[in-house]
Amino acid sequence: MSDLRTILLIPHLKIQNANALSSPYTIGFPAMTAWLGAVHALQRKLNQAGFENLKFKSVGVACHDLNLQTHKGRGDYVHSIISTGNPLDKDGSRPAFIEEARCHLDVSLIVECENLPCDESEFLHALPTHLHRLKIAGGDILDFSEVDIFKIDDEATRRALMRNLMPSYVIIERRELMIEAHPPQPPFEGGRKIDAIDMLLDYLTVKHRSIQTESGGEWSQKRKTSGWIVPIATGFQGISALGKAENQRDLTTPHRFAESVVTLGEFIMPHRIKTLDRMLWQYHVDLENDLYLCKNLPISK
Repeated sequence: MSDLRTILLIPHLKIQNANALSSPYTIGFPAMTAWLGAVHALQRKLNQAGFENLKFKSVGVACHDLNLQTHKGRGDYVHSIISTGNPLDKDGSRPAFIEEARCHLDVSLIVECENLPCDESEFLHALPTHLHRLKIAGGDILDFSEVDIFKIDDEATRRALMRNLMPSYVIIERRELMIEAHPPQPPFEGGRKIDAIDMLLDYLTVKHRSIQTESGGEWSQKRKTSGWIVPIATGFQGISALGKAENQRDLTTPHRFAESVVTLGEFIMPHRIKTLDRMLWQYHVDLENDLYLCKNLPISK
């Protein structure tokens, strides 16, 4: 490694009641847009607090623990969401509400910084105050460990950072699996075209197979590829033209309707990561295709 990279480590963030409904199709780990949005909001707060030139370039997320707020009773086939109790109406009836999936998290954030102030002690003293005022994926921050700054300029300092993330699982993007599975002409199955959802589910399905042997029968189970592959929400695609909407919050920014972009990701142990770019995410805008995405950094040669 020749270039010095400054990494801000915010370890063991305890988050309560984060939004676990990461897209219209997935429940579990919060969407990557939530993590990058929270870090961007933190940067803006610090910019207003006197650190005008500070910039957070990219973000990595290491999950130490996740407690999804669901319940599966005896004899139940599926899990049910544990929802909050809302106050009764004036007539004593239950009010209408939208079911919200929630989770409690213990995560560490790895933030690549630019233009960090020379007086790092002043910065580290100011950071917790603004961090406690944040919401992350709609959840409340209960606590976090001491924030640290790493100067990554060789393999030894990179390994030192990774040791501070253990034990955990880091979320990375596996978009290439979807690209490889998507042929130029979608194949037919059962008289219909196989779409992207079918291809995504194909990587999540565990297939059981019975094999007859001389000694009897043996069962085997297999997935399409190895690893802890999961569906993740990584951004949005615009489905309407840019314009103004009635009662929009920001009158100076064009508005458009959008839908979630869901692809494949993988949770891997930090010791398997050989370069920082493998786990860092940043915004990527593709205006030609109306895409607003969070993507892993391109791997540096």
